[in-house]
Amino acid sequence: MVRMRRRLVLLLLLLGLTVLSPLALYTSRLSVALNSIPRVFPGEITNQGRGVEADKLNALPLETVSSLKEPVDIVFSEELTESKSQELRLPKVGAHKSRVLSEVTVADDGTSSKDNEVIEQVITLEAQDGGLVKGAGVSDEQEKNIGSLQQSSSEESSQDTMPKQTPAKVVAENSQSARTDGKTKTAVLPDMRIRNIKDQLIKAKVYLGLGSIRASSQYLKDLRQRIREVQKVLGDASKDSDLPKNAHEKVKALEQMLIKGKQMQDDCSIIVKKLRAMLHSAEEQLHAHKKQTVFLTQLAAKTLPKGLHCLPLRLANEYFSLDPVRQQFPNQQNLINPKLYHYALFSDNILATAVVVNSTVLNAKHPSDHVIHIVTDKLNYAPMRMWFLSNPPGKATIEVQNIEEFTWLNDSYSPVLKHLGSQSMIDYYFGTNRANSDSNLKYRNPKYLSILNHLRFYLPEIYPKLDKMVFLDDDIVVKKDLAGLWSINMKGKVNGAVETCGESFHRYDRYLNFSNPVITKSFDPHACVWAFGMNVFDLAEWRRQNITEIYHSWQKLNEDRSLWKLGTLPPGLVTFWNKTFPLSRSWHVLGLGYNPHVNSRDIEHAAVIHYNGNMKPWLEIGLPKFRSYWSKYLDYDQSFLRECNINP
Repeated sequence: MVRMRRRLVLLLLLLGLTVLSPLALYTSRLSVALNSIPRVFPGEITNQGRGVEADKLNALPLETVSSLKEPVDIVFSEELTESKSQELRLPKVGAHKSRVLSEVTVADDGTSSKDNEVIEQVITLEAQDGGLVKGAGVSDEQEKNIGSLQQSSSEESSQDTMPKQTPAKVVAENSQSARTDGKTKTAVLPDMRIRNIKDQLIKAKVYLGLGSIRASSQYLKDLRQRIREVQKVLGDASKDSDLPKNAHEKVKALEQMLIKGKQMQDDCSIIVKKLRAMLHSAEEQLHAHKKQTVFLTQLAAKTLPKGLHCLPLRLANEYFSLDPVRQQFPNQQNLINPKLYHYALFSDNILATAVVVNSTVLNAKHPSDHVIHIVTDKLNYAPMRMWFLSNPPGKATIEVQNIEEFTWLNDSYSPVLKHLGSQSMIDYYFGTNRANSDSNLKYRNPKYLSILNHLRFYLPEIYPKLDKMVFLDDDIVVKKDLAGLWSINMKGKVNGAVETCGESFHRYDRYLNFSNPVITKSFDPHACVWAFGMNVFDLAEWRRQNITEIYHSWQKLNEDRSLWKLGTLPPGLVTFWNKTFPLSRSWHVLGLGYNPHVNSRDIEHAAVIHYNGNMKPWLEIGLPKFRSYWSKYLDYDQSFLRECNINP
């Protein structure tokens, strides 16, 4: 009986503790909170700025900004707009320059791990230590990244000046808005796990070279094993979704090894030196790879693909099996009709010529009014004719001529033809014992020795009965009707072309030798350069001003290549000096053969797009994002293309 009473009393005591104690504690804290509120009238409370003391607006104490954890998946966006990136500059000479190896290292639960944080801003390079300056091994992309890191650091420092007591809810909301608002300067970077793994590998490789860690053979062996495991699971993955399921375990094991290594080596100066050496080595490797890329690109640009070698052979065989009557083109009476729209195209590339012709005719409002004159070499004459006989350009008129039939174009008439055939010129472009200053591979491009490349300077002689023509390169695509070019008033000028001096390097001093007094006294080094590729030529004015003779006189002066070295643009610049009428930029958009950042809006509004550069659309090295503009004008089901295995 006594035992039952004791149990009852114990139960009552426990009930009192569990029910009454929380009520008492809540009452006590409520009174303290109410007493902490200053006695002010409601009307005295106004909208407060950021500088107001937080305890006047909050009943409970708030955690400070320094105690809040930065959202780990919010980092400064590297995708700056072009205009913004131009505003960001490197510090002046003598200023400190820092490089950040990594963003925040993210733990598995999504928080920033203190043990796994990477070393940021560890390399402070003075200008005298080889600080980075543009033009000394730093690419435009590196400059953008450095600029973005500098701006990110400035934003972090500005956040440190904010009041230390800021509601956590407000900070969280600001972080969330940074995630969703595309106009803010911060954004969620995708594939953070990939970035984190790569950063961990960099850190591990740093540890491998530290003396104190190398002294522990067992740790060194284990660390190398963990690095191999992580590299294996990383493989060629470029997205987080590509990682295998066991990636988390391997990365976690590496992180544990790095924590242990951090305890063994705590001298930051040694790590800084090691990172600086790794960075220097990486820059040297990057420079070497860039040189190799340029070499291989130049080599690929001059290489004839197997399909383009097969195509003329197939076409020639078919052409010579035709009856002579079937080898003729229709509507030949239109070739000398000055009231029609005439185009000149000089090329030995059948596939490229087909795209130019097809795009011109398909985008013409009245195809029957357009006449396309093609001149090719002896080797490609029969294949070129056969292609357009089997693939006629609709209602347009086509002409294919052989340059060998221009008997008037000989050494005695043309100085450039004499120069191109000379042994000194052949040795200059293709000789192996040339000076190092001329070792650039672009000098060995066969087009510089092809008369087809210089034939544009003889348009009045080739077409004596025509008064106006549009010249087209074989690496262009026509996207709109070009009939409007014939109605442009060129105001007595001979050449109508689009100027390209939006870039600083498209000036006369980049193409001509202004150390030569003949050039210096004749031209302005800062004059605007224009583009060959889509040009309107007033042949009547050409004949009146005797432009061909001007061209010949400059070619004679440049016999020793002291005025310019290569190409047709430099002689064009001197020949048509003060004789060029600037066309609207929408007529001709350039750069699709070397610049992947050509504005898509400019391409859509352009009448002609030009694949100038080495990355031609018919080569494998062509830029994939621009290839569809070109390939849409070819029928890959055509029998000759199928037989030669030419695919889009």
